[in-house]
Amino acid sequence: AIGEVLVNLEARGGAELFKFAKGLRNLLPTFEDLKACRFAFLNGSLIGFFVGALPGAGATVASFLSYGLEKAVSRHPEKFGTGVVEGVAAPEGANNADAGGALVPLLTLGIPGGNTTAILLGGLILWGYKPGPLLIQEHPELFWGLVASMYIGNFLLLVLNLPLVPLFAQILRLPYYVLYPLIIGISIVGVYSVNNSLFDVWLMSLFGLLGYLLRKLDFPAAALILGMVLGDALERAMRQSLMMSQGDITILISRPISGTLLFLTAMILCLPLVRNVRAWRAAAVERES
Repeated sequence: AIGEVLVNLEARGGAELFKFAKGLRNLLPTFEDLKACRFAFLNGSLIGFFVGALPGAGATVASFLSYGLEKAVSRHPEKFGTGVVEGVAAPEGANNADAGGALVPLLTLGIPGGNTTAILLGGLILWGYKPGPLLIQEHPELFWGLVASMYIGNFLLLVLNLPLVPLFAQILRLPYYVLYPLIIGISIVGVYSVNNSLFDVWLMSLFGLLGYLLRKLDFPAAALILGMVLGDALERAMRQSLMMSQGDITILISRPISGTLLFLTAMILCLPLVRNVRAWRAAAVERES
């Protein structure tokens, strides 16, 4: 937050950075927008569903994963971060699909995928239901009722949120001399309240300055945030795998699921390199001709 505030403080002049559409018709995506983001939204939805099915992952992980993947496979990655529709559709699709995916381990195994499903699990147990493999057989009306509620809930959110989008966006019209101190103040209070330590506040300030410098040097923020979000879970899973295999690292590639995921990860990492090599060769051919 501090890094973003410092970056935005450099935008002098007080010009309005955002233009809000007036009227419900202007809020709806155009046919060109739908055509441009159809694959991005589909990819984000698939990623969000499968990430939501992983206990403890959450919508934040799904959103950053889908954004990073869409940027990696895009033909115009330089446009991401400027409001391009693909960069909005992918994480939003993942964010919406995460809720449905989180119900999979809850209803099939009785394992909550996050805080919301943990509360739902407690409510089901209080009412005498036992989430697990037998839930759909013993209480099919509850199971299909939950599935139907997901469709109804998304429809109601669409009906209620579309007219209220201009109202929600009015917070961005606050003067910057009011908005930025509020952001910094809330950040300081939130960090201090965790451990009641001023050291955490200074540490937050230090990393805020580091984030500002990285933005000025054009380092991608999404990759850094994704590493911070997934780093702890990755290290924990790595330790568990090595303990199960007694230190044999080949367990990561000998199992079908982990091997497939590592292969897909390698392919995603290689795609930008292949694209850059092709662009370099095409540019070289044009210069020679």
